[in-house]
Amino acid sequence: MGADGRVLGRSSVGIGRADPAPGWVEQDANEIRESVLAALVTVLDSVDVELVGIGLSNQRESAVIWSRRTGEPLGPVLGWQDRRTADRVRPLEESGWAARIRAKTGLPLDPMFSALKYEWLLDQVDPDREAARRGEIALGTIDSWLTWTLTGEHRIEIGNASRTQLLNLETLTWDGELLDLFRIPPVCLPRVSASAEATAALIDIPGVPRGTSIHGILGDSHAALYAHGVRAPGQVKATYGSGSSIMGLAEVDDRAGARVLDGLVTTIAWADPVPAFAFEGTILSTGATLLWLAKILGVDPAQLSTLAQSVPDTQGVDLVPAFAGLGAPWWDESAVGLVSGFGLGTGPGHLARAAFESVALQTEDLFAAVEERLGTPIDTVLADGGPSQNDWLMQVQADLSQRRVVRSNIAELSATGAAHLAGVSCGLWTADECLRLPRDRSPFDPLMERSDADARRQTWRSAIERSRFQPAIPRKQIDT
Repeated sequence: MGADGRVLGRSSVGIGRADPAPGWVEQDANEIRESVLAALVTVLDSVDVELVGIGLSNQRESAVIWSRRTGEPLGPVLGWQDRRTADRVRPLEESGWAARIRAKTGLPLDPMFSALKYEWLLDQVDPDREAARRGEIALGTIDSWLTWTLTGEHRIEIGNASRTQLLNLETLTWDGELLDLFRIPPVCLPRVSASAEATAALIDIPGVPRGTSIHGILGDSHAALYAHGVRAPGQVKATYGSGSSIMGLAEVDDRAGARVLDGLVTTIAWADPVPAFAFEGTILSTGATLLWLAKILGVDPAQLSTLAQSVPDTQGVDLVPAFAGLGAPWWDESAVGLVSGFGLGTGPGHLARAAFESVALQTEDLFAAVEERLGTPIDTVLADGGPSQNDWLMQVQADLSQRRVVRSNIAELSATGAAHLAGVSCGLWTADECLRLPRDRSPFDPLMERSDADARRQTWRSAIERSRFQPAIPRKQIDT
């Protein structure tokens, strides 16, 4: 990105994902590192500019474990979608920990967050924690791993730290009680740093001038919020990806800190250097639902939208993609995926449209939850992420939500946000100049009648209720 805020070059490198068991999501830490290096070197080769600083954006709750001595990973990256630790949740809930964890960290007790992943990874390589206590093992999120491998520093950006379920939001430090609960020796964890705190210089990377540092680090959803230009409470953005999230900056009470909203989570968006608190709701499956259905129907994912638009409505079909339970605002681990309302006239187009509408309807559930909790109407939504580049989907979102949607036309919005923060940090722009940088956007206004939107949301809520209803199995049926 140049001094005028415009993108000068692009490079992307694909990385693999493994699903070795139902609910398990793994990646290779070294492959992630090499992909970042390859993208960095390629984009620098394509432009003729003076490099003054680097910004880094990353997926958040994913957990990495590595050896401090060799620098090599000691296990797979457990992706943020990984649910292998779900069986650990119920005993903690029954012991009364859920409310205490939420009060301390702003997060519900859920396998998505890093703490349970760290515990599982340590159990595989150091069950008695002796090596960990000797300082031989390092833990971190993706930003920690990349900072370690690129600069040699073991640190974590505070927004990413707030997603681990180990950071106390009042003290802004690792919480000793929770470290004991999850059996994580504190020496394993990185130092918590501000989002705009420059790292040490990068270590000998071809094409990167000596002395170059990373000047801004943000979790991907946080970076998108920053790129939208949100710096104060009052605006809400929706990021669409394999899963989706909504986020907005939270009002802060000097005595109580950021308000914890029922059904949503409280997190730290960034610190520059003062922490900005945010509320967020996370949907577990949106874009991933579309990929799944395309595979089931045997069509190219790019064709699924065309198939969905071939019918005027779903003909009563609802698809609730609770593949691993439901995220916000329900946080229901026991919810099951279902397709309801189908009949002999149901065709592939109706299923495809139901899948796309499930993206919009899940997102609207979160908008409604935020309005209810905050008591403030949301008239306009800022949108970003890969699926948001589908104009038809954004129109469906505006119609079913009855809200104006303003979509960023920058596909790499998280990278843009990290670049904006890095530019401010290294003095390329002032904070005010950063807010005045160009932001290419497209608006979508509701075209559907409000009564029709209300009726569609009602059938969706009925499907959600069926997804969450788990009838008890009679004892005599169990015994037979």
